[in-house]
Amino acid sequence: MFTSVASMLRRAAEEKKPLWEIILADDLEDRGVTREASLNKMAVLWKAMGDAERDYDPARRSASGLVGGEGGVMERSPVDLCGPFLRDVMATALKMGECNACMRRIVAAPTAGACGVLPAVLLPMQRRYGFTDETMVEALYISAGFGQVIAARASISGAEGGCQAEVGSASGMAAAAAVHLLGGTGEQMAHSCAMALSNILGLVCDPVAGLVEVPCVKRNVMGASNALACAEMALSGLINQLPCDEVIDAMGAVGAALPTALRETSEGGLAVTPTALRLSEAMRGK
Repeated sequence: MFTSVASMLRRAAEEKKPLWEIILADDLEDRGVTREASLNKMAVLWKAMGDAERDYDPARRSASGLVGGEGGVMERSPVDLCGPFLRDVMATALKMGECNACMRRIVAAPTAGACGVLPAVLLPMQRRYGFTDETMVEALYISAGFGQVIAARASISGAEGGCQAEVGSASGMAAAAAVHLLGGTGEQMAHSCAMALSNILGLVCDPVAGLVEVPCVKRNVMGASNALACAEMALSGLINQLPCDEVIDAMGAVGAALPTALRETSEGGLAVTPTALRLSEAMRGK
């Protein structure tokens, strides 16, 4: 199992193979499965992301009533500030987050609370560029490789490291996957991931009423948008002056330093604003 981005890149260079193939080979060794079994499992995950989007119903509401319908509103918006592609990304992120809040089937990538980021980058990119499903599976291996290193060196749990560990990790994973899809190098993938994580460093986990709804769903939009911006910067030749592994280590240290109130306990941040407390009390009353 890879515990550093540097080791992934080094092995790819030594074996003269694409990075996604190196990550696939590591999965085969780690889980003791065949290449066909690994590829099939990843294809199932890719299909599940698309199925979740197709299953979206703007009429659904979460049990709390706080979440629902906003993905449809975003999709139909007449506002053209960000353009059709980014609006598609934003709508997809909202839809996925709402599906999770409404107890529908989603892919935790890497967590349920951050489930909207990766599909919000990848599904619109496939629609825009016409990538095959096989190519999208390759991108999922890239995201998995970077996610594995983040989990090993830092955390992907909001309760351990705040929202930077969930939406932040997902954003870094999605940035690297987007770079792969557009033909970037392994080094560019690492730079994009490092930039994405740096941008979200310190993001707290403060769910209103203890539910993965507010502000969680809209943070997926931010994570997806950040991923695309960082992918474009990396593909344009911009670098992150700090190595990706060092950024991940810093994220782990920041997460450990966050007070308990800001790590998914709903005891700080947005969760203790007057309106949030009123909503929480109303829900307890029900």
